[in-house]
Amino acid sequence: MRLRLLHGSQRATPTLLLVALFVVGAAAAMTIVGSPLAIAAEAPPEDDLDLGGDLAPAEAPAADAPAPGGGGNAAKPPPEEQNYLSWMFEALGWFFSLVFLALSFTTVALFVMNLLTARRENVIPATLIEGFEAHLDEKQYQDAYELAKADESFLGLVLSAGLEKLQTGYEQAIVAMQEVGEEENMKLEHRLSYLGLIGTISPMIGLFGTVVGMVASFQVIATASGQPQPAELAGGISKALFTTLMGLAIAIPAIAAYNILKNRIARLVLEVGIVSEGLMGRFQKK
Repeated sequence: MRLRLLHGSQRATPTLLLVALFVVGAAAAMTIVGSPLAIAAEAPPEDDLDLGGDLAPAEAPAADAPAPGGGGNAAKPPPEEQNYLSWMFEALGWFFSLVFLALSFTTVALFVMNLLTARRENVIPATLIEGFEAHLDEKQYQDAYELAKADESFLGLVLSAGLEKLQTGYEQAIVAMQEVGEEENMKLEHRLSYLGLIGTISPMIGLFGTVVGMVASFQVIATASGQPQPAELAGGISKALFTTLMGLAIAIPAIAAYNILKNRIARLVLEVGIVSEGLMGRFQKK
């Protein structure tokens, strides 16, 4: 029985192999020929169209040709990188750029000028104190007066004013020294006040630019036919932010420098009064 089954299976094996080969070959043929057949079905060859005589050959659209109207799928060039300074200058505009440049240069100039004026050697020169005291010790009052008169410092002006009024009395000399001291102190504070003024008006100018920029942005929204693009609003917003930034960037160091120099000048003026009264105290009648 087993031998018969084996014998029958041996006879059936060639038939099954032929059927399997036929199926595989047919599938391969359909796979290979399928795509050309489909293409041929969709677009018949030009030779077959020419046989009819009435049909013109269809032109296949170029795959690489751009679509009419610019084509939505066309690759856009990458945006150009803009320098930060040029972006800030463009956002500020000519008016605010010139205003902030003028304020910044003026701030630096005033700071340097007041810093040099508030130096101790310019207000209370040590050489003047030593020379004036030496002339007083030797009772050379005329030489002491000429030395103080030739010195243009704060202390020199105060001492020369006191010696001029010394003949009328010690009290009158002290009064004259105080008057000159107050006048020179006012000059120093008046020159320094411009620095404080810049520190006060710079944020106001920045706030003014903020309002101008926001008005420009809202104008774009109000006049737009549809929804405005972010790039259209960026100009006004950039102006608003950059003007505020520049106003604060100038005001913060200006106010800080103003308060530091003001305290320094007040301390030096007080020291001038103490030193001058100490030098002139020997003329006081006991």
